[in-house]
Amino acid sequence: MTMDEKLACLRAHRNNIHRYRRLLSTRLSDLEREFLIKRLSEEQSAIDALSATTFPFSINFGGPTPGAASRVA
Repeated sequence: MTMDEKLACLRAHRNNIHRYRRLLSTRLSDLEREFLIKRLSEEQSAIDALSATTFPFSINFGGPTPGAASRVA
């Protein structure tokens, strides 16, 4: 999958999450609410998995990396 395709998928998942959150603020039956909560969880999991493969690095802006002191000596 190309980077453009991955970014398009991430946007689709993000848009679905926004739609489901907006729907959750409306009047719903318990069954509908449960369905949307489940879909929200699935969409977030999909974003997490796709993000991990699309952006396989992390940036630490909060200070030294844990364990860095042991590597300095």
